Amino acid sequence: MTEPLILLGLESSCDDTAAALLRIDPDGVPAILSSVVHGQTALHADFGGVVPEIAARAHAEKLDICVREALAQAHLTLRDVQAVAVTSGPGLIGGVIAGVMCAKGIAAGAGIPLIGVNHLAGHALTPRLTHGVTYPYLMLLVSGGHCQFLIVRGADDFTRLGGTIDDAPGEAFDKTARLLGLPQPGGPHVEREATQGDPTRFRFPRPLLDRPGCDMSFSGLKTALLRARDEIVAEKSGLTRQDRADLCAGFQAAVRDVLAEKTRRALTIYLADSPEHPVIAVAGGVAANTAIRARLETGAAELGVTFVAPPLALCTDNAAMIAYAGAELYALGRRHDMTLAARPRWPLDHTSPAMLGSGKKGAKA
Repeated sequence: MTEPLILLGLESSCDDTAAALLRIDPDGVPAILSSVVHGQTALHADFGGVVPEIAARAHAEKLDICVREALAQAHLTLRDVQAVAVTSGPGLIGGVIAGVMCAKGIAAGAGIPLIGVNHLAGHALTPRLTHGVTYPYLMLLVSGGHCQFLIVRGADDFTRLGGTIDDAPGEAFDKTARLLGLPQPGGPHVEREATQGDPTRFRFPRPLLDRPGCDMSFSGLKTALLRARDEIVAEKSGLTRQDRADLCAGFQAAVRDVLAEKTRRALTIYLADSPEHPVIAVAGGVAANTAIRARLETGAAELGVTFVAPPLALCTDNAAMIAYAGAELYALGRRHDMTLAARPRWPLDHTSPAMLGSGKKGAKA
């Protein structure tokens, strides 16, 4: 490549409509020229979670606006763009369709290549965008809809070591917040309450720690919290502020312990291949939780592994990560035509059995 490559990225897999412009210089160094995200929190606030139909309609209304804003912030026009990359799965199918159709229209109208990107690959490759991490590295994707350990060996070469068999951690945090009358999204509010609570008052279960492997389960943990809450309400006819804080602290401690132990196991498997520069990277909104992140950093340091966490704006859903994943696929010669389909499920690891179930922020993969 002798000239810079400029890509437009589009993301609409759940409740964030996003567009971004990314430049790849001839030496391979990426630069985010603009990143626009229109969230939908207010649209779903009255429903306690994301409503797929509302989300899809909002994406259809906002995608072209996001593209115009991203181009304006980057001081570019579509004539400057060499390719368009779009999330084509997994996710809430209505939103994914909206993004794919928008990208097809742009590609056809501007006469530029179209690249379909796996949403999870966007997250998994973000450490290369932000920190220039070299292959192979271990990735913990931990968010509202997904939780899995991946060994990342290339832009389309992923080995899944384990994942959640039911609720993702972020989904469990959101459900906990609803059970305790806290606002959505629940993660930040549960974390804030936990700082005032006693994590030892309630001894919640640590699911699947008694079984080998890296798979996780968080649904039973949420049920245990529900039972503890109901016992307190039955005894006191309500919850005190301290009760709520203690419940949050106990729940967060259980999630932290499960993630820490499963990460240790995943690191052991990853390190068995003797990578030259061992790295574990995390992405997803739950990675912003201070207590969980601190435990993961400590565990990585104990094993002599570099810990990498991209900035929060690039951990949660965004289009810059989709543009970057598209750039890596573009370099491999990947192109799609107008038959590109939206996919509600799309595992990164093509050999491991599919993870079952569906999370609040999209289908498991």
